[in-house]
Amino acid sequence: MTDIKVTRKGGLTFKKFHTAKDSEARAGLIQTDHGPIETPIFMPVGTVGSVKGVHLHEIKEDIGAQIILGNTYHLYLRPGLDTLRKAGGLHKFNGFDRPMLTDSGGFQVFSLTGIRKLTAEGCEFRSHIDGSKHFFTPEKVMDIERVIGADIMMAFDECPPGTADYNYAKKSLHLTHDWLKRCINRFNDTEPLYGYHQALFPIVQGCVYKDLRQESAKFMTDVDAEGYAIGGLAVGEPAEQMYEMIEVVNEILPQEKPRYLMGVGTPVNILEAIDRGVDMFDCVMPTRNGRNAMLFTAEGIINMRNAKWAQDFSPIDEMGHCPADLQYSKAYLHHLFKAKELLAMQIASIHNLAFYLWLVKEARKHILDDTFAEWKKMMIPRLSHRL
Repeated sequence: MTDIKVTRKGGLTFKKFHTAKDSEARAGLIQTDHGPIETPIFMPVGTVGSVKGVHLHEIKEDIGAQIILGNTYHLYLRPGLDTLRKAGGLHKFNGFDRPMLTDSGGFQVFSLTGIRKLTAEGCEFRSHIDGSKHFFTPEKVMDIERVIGADIMMAFDECPPGTADYNYAKKSLHLTHDWLKRCINRFNDTEPLYGYHQALFPIVQGCVYKDLRQESAKFMTDVDAEGYAIGGLAVGEPAEQMYEMIEVVNEILPQEKPRYLMGVGTPVNILEAIDRGVDMFDCVMPTRNGRNAMLFTAEGIINMRNAKWAQDFSPIDEMGHCPADLQYSKAYLHHLFKAKELLAMQIASIHNLAFYLWLVKEARKHILDDTFAEWKKMMIPRLSHRL
């Protein structure tokens, strides 16, 4: 329980249109000062201000992304705050005029094990670029996210590994809660820099322990934010434990606020989480796996390096989810990967992002039609199948 509340509110709204029959799946609309976001939604990851290997006009026009991510840790290191402030924020710097969200850098801090030191005050770490020393506090992270200027800011948290024992997870959770109070105080005491509203989302933690997840979800609900994130999942724990924790948290988080599951995941993970009431997703998997020749399709998963595709002249996406101008044959894309052409990685990345956006859009349609449960039951085995 906390008496600290988020007071700088008003520029982000969420309207839940419909909850599916026989499911917790929701269709809604988030409204930001940079435009609307229809939920459920997948958000392409633009870690350093770009989605790797994909032009922003393709992100907007071909893929139809309504929102993308930037990362506080990476953008802080380069191009740096001075450049971002002089540019007028990340929207002006990269030219993306739709909503953006910034991860606070908590996950990056977690991944820097060995070159970082956590204290009650904050986190000291060394840059993965040049080894220089830096120190993040909750207050500093709020200031950095103000400079970046995303429509949705994440609170600074610690993300424990999925295999963390109970005592570590509990200590980590209380550190995250203490940091959240400081984030909120700084957020309430500062103004957006570029003339539009920024919302602050707290992050529910607690590893795979039900009582800790419940404690965290109640704590986060009490701060009365404009939306909530669920962190610390898909970091090594079994998928079934992840789904259980989502259910535990979503029983507590308010129905009238958007819920964002951070860093998840596969198409199957996304449908299972939508079924449990999650509205927002992000993951590097579509682009990272695409660069490594793995395509996600409605009929299953394709490894484009396999010799079986060498003379398969059917379209890489026979269902038509990929933009029409990228409907090359499987044989041609196989050839590009074997030849190590950069175009192969670009085509595969765009295809996978387009498929993920199609998947959540299709989920929304079936939620509104009250056919989500049947559609999901049909899709799960397809999405898991390796072609």
